[in-house]
Amino acid sequence: IWTLEQDSQETQVVYLRSHLGRYLASDKDGKVTCEADGHNSNCRFLIIPQSDGRWALQSEQYLRFFGGSRDYLSCFAQIITDAELWAIHLALHPQANLLSVARKRYAHLSTEDGEIAVDRNIPWGVEALLTLVYLDGKYCLKTCDSRFLSSDGKLQTENGRATTYTLELKCGKLAFKDSEGKYLSPMGPTGTLRSGRCSKPGKDELFDLEESHPQVVLIAANGRYVSNRQGVSLAANQEDETDTETFQMEIDRETKMCTFRTSQGFYWALVAHGGVQSTATAVSANTMFSVEWLSHKVAIKASNGKYICTKKNGQLLAVSDTIGEDEQLTLKLINRPMLILRGDNGFICHHRNSNTLDASRSVYDIFTLEYSSGAYHIKGVDGRFWYVNSSGLVCADGEAPEDFTLELLERGRLAIRGKNGKYLRGDQGGTLKGDGLSLSSSALWEF
Repeated sequence: IWTLEQDSQETQVVYLRSHLGRYLASDKDGKVTCEADGHNSNCRFLIIPQSDGRWALQSEQYLRFFGGSRDYLSCFAQIITDAELWAIHLALHPQANLLSVARKRYAHLSTEDGEIAVDRNIPWGVEALLTLVYLDGKYCLKTCDSRFLSSDGKLQTENGRATTYTLELKCGKLAFKDSEGKYLSPMGPTGTLRSGRCSKPGKDELFDLEESHPQVVLIAANGRYVSNRQGVSLAANQEDETDTETFQMEIDRETKMCTFRTSQGFYWALVAHGGVQSTATAVSANTMFSVEWLSHKVAIKASNGKYICTKKNGQLLAVSDTIGEDEQLTLKLINRPMLILRGDNGFICHHRNSNTLDASRSVYDIFTLEYSSGAYHIKGVDGRFWYVNSSGLVCADGEAPEDFTLELLERGRLAIRGKNGKYLRGDQGGTLKGDGLSLSSSALWEF
């Protein structure tokens, strides 16, 4: 993984930092090293984007191009040939929320208009999830219902020339260039996302990709959804799932504690006598909760050390010392109908020649996640199901669905348990196995 740093004065100049914190540099003889611990003139490169989506990297100092063969790289070429072209994979997780820099609004699927509209203050619900699909050096934007954005603003079920874009970077933001050389931007009152007339990206054509936090609905022991529809106090008293029954889990990187945020932007907060209200406008000790994962259910503990309990009238109170039936909730993840998983060593992908799964690939497959009463079924590209076989391998050719449970344990990372109760992990050889006895980094997946 390389980090691209743009020069503060000249935005077309970039520095490439390795995972060791050192910078790529080229000397006058074209020798390439990665030892510099700060920015110097030999580390300055220019990005020359090509029409096929690939980039050439040119030393600003010596005007030579970086490239070469598999085992010999140099920065000495005076012209760009195939050996000097690089395909760029974004190393961030490809599922994200898209924010328009100019409008300060988020993109979401507008099903009734058949478009992506850029008019949301908060990226809420599954409609706000966009998946970047990498295809032959270019990217497509896929909506949560598996359609692709075409440059004319329409959504297509099939991928084609009109749905592929070249990524460009400007001032740390992204621009999407279509096959005609024009850029995506929000248009009109609802901010319909489509290609405009500009052949140079300005502020209107720039976007930020933001982490998409998990959004969940919670079902109490009484079979009702936890909601704030009736006012600020939380109660399990609704029979349908709407925005007022959906909460965003934001997990703290350090403490692994969690806040629950409403669609209006308020946080759950512990108040007097164990009450839980959705009134807080900022994160504090009283808005932090810890989630305990109990196979198909969860229990939630407030900052007073007590578990949240559902009372007879549906009201939620943090008053219990132990976990019984009334302290258990069913948690359902709603904004990952398509699942892309990345572990320590790469993405999960179908194995080329067998029914197993690789866990260390640079490309990803998109799996389908189906909820089933507290558990999930995971479906492969061909519509067959994941299961754990008798020797502990995860296979992807099941005729019948098998239950897996998800545990949202860290910011942006989850664990998956098979029906044997063991964690799914990537082994040393890069194969996905369902035999993890304890939680380790090899059993945590960015999602």
